[in-house]
Amino acid sequence: MAENIEQTVKTRRVFYIPGYDPIHPRRYRELYRKEGSAQARISDYQIALSPKKGGGNYGWNVAAHIDGVDVEAQVDVLVWSDIVRISMSNSILATYGQLVQTAWVYIASGALWRLMKLRKGPVIAALYPVGMLLLQLLIAALAGKLLYAGVTFFGGAAWFKGIAAAAGVGLGWQVLRWFKKQDGKLFAYYLMHDYAFGAATRGANPPALETRMTEFGDAIAQALRSDVDEVLVVGHSSGAHLGVSILADLIRAGRVPADGPALAFMTLGQVVPMVSFLRDAHRLRADLRFLSQCEGLTWVDVTAPGDGCAFALCDPVAVSGVAPEDKRWPLVFSAAFSQSLTPARWKELRWRFFRLHFQYLCAFDAPKDYDYFQITAGPHSLAERYAGRPASRSRIVKPANKFTSTAP
Repeated sequence: MAENIEQTVKTRRVFYIPGYDPIHPRRYRELYRKEGSAQARISDYQIALSPKKGGGNYGWNVAAHIDGVDVEAQVDVLVWSDIVRISMSNSILATYGQLVQTAWVYIASGALWRLMKLRKGPVIAALYPVGMLLLQLLIAALAGKLLYAGVTFFGGAAWFKGIAAAAGVGLGWQVLRWFKKQDGKLFAYYLMHDYAFGAATRGANPPALETRMTEFGDAIAQALRSDVDEVLVVGHSSGAHLGVSILADLIRAGRVPADGPALAFMTLGQVVPMVSFLRDAHRLRADLRFLSQCEGLTWVDVTAPGDGCAFALCDPVAVSGVAPEDKRWPLVFSAAFSQSLTPARWKELRWRFFRLHFQYLCAFDAPKDYDYFQITAGPHSLAERYAGRPASRSRIVKPANKFTSTAP
C-alpha cells in the first residue's frame, strides 16, 4: 500500500457501475454517506458529502481530509436500473419460463459444471432461485390438491369435481401470488431475473444495454479530458463485466488521452464467469483479453471468499480461457472479510449473503490494504496505492471455460 507516497491526487472523478439492481441510485449515496462516516471514525480521517451540481448522471461530491491533506472527488452512478426493472416486469408464468430457459442454457452447455469447479458459492446462489421457485410451485400444487381432495370428499359428481378442481387451481395460484409478494425477503424472483438476464442472450449484451454502455463511455471519456488527477471506474457485481467492455471500447477508440488523468479500474465482487462462460459472450471475452494487456490503465480485482455471491479470487481473464501471453491485469487480491471485521461483526454477517455482497462498499473494523473510501476519496491513485502489491497466492488462474471464442 502507498502509505508513504506524497499526495498525487487532489481531484478525482469516480464512476460507479452497479450490478443488476432495480432500486434508485440514491441508495448508493446513502450507503456511501453512512459507511464513509463509520470508516472515517474507525480510521481517523474526515469525509463529507455534498450535492452534485449540474446535470448529467446521478451523483454526489466528496470532500475528504486523509493523511493530513485535502482531496475532492465527484462520484457518478452510471444508472441502468430502468433496464433492470423492465427485465424484471414478468408475470409468474413468465418467470417460471425463465427458470426453464436459464437452467437449460447453463446445464446443456456444461457451463454449470465448469463454474462449480471454480467456486461453489456463486453456483449455489444461482441454484437457489431455481430450488426456491420449484418449492413454491410444489407448495402451491399441494395446497390446491388438498383443497380438491377436501371438497370432493363431500360429493363425487362430475360437475362437483369440476368446481373442486377450479377451486384447487385458484388456491394454488393465490399461493404463488403470495410468495411473489414476499420476494423482498426471499429474493427468488429477483435472483431468477438476474441470472436469466444474461442467459436469455447466452452472454451477449441486449441492444438497450449496449446503447446505455455507449452513453456511459461518453461520460467517462469526457472526464478523461478534464483536469482531474484520476478517473476511477468501479464495477460492482454484474457491473464489473459492463466496465470491462466500456473501458475496452474507449481504449480501442483512442479516447484515453496519453497526457490526461490516470485511468483506474476496480472490480468488486465480480461474477464475470457467469457470463463469460456462456456460448455467445464473444464480446466480453474479447474485451477481457484486450483489457488484460493494456498499459494505459490500472485494473485491480477485489473479492473475498466470505462473499458467497462472487467468484472469489478467480482471475476473470484467466479462468475464462482468454489470457494472452503478455497479460498484465487484473491484480487479484482479497478484501479478507474474516480478518478485516471483528469476530462479533463477522459472526453477525456470516450468513447474510446478500449483505456481504455489498461489504466492499462498507466500513471495515480493521481494514488491511483495502479501504473503499480511501481508494475513492484518498490522496493516492489506485496505481500508486497497490504498486508492488503481489496478487493473492490462492487466486485461481486455471482456464475452465469451454467457450473461448472472441469473435461471433
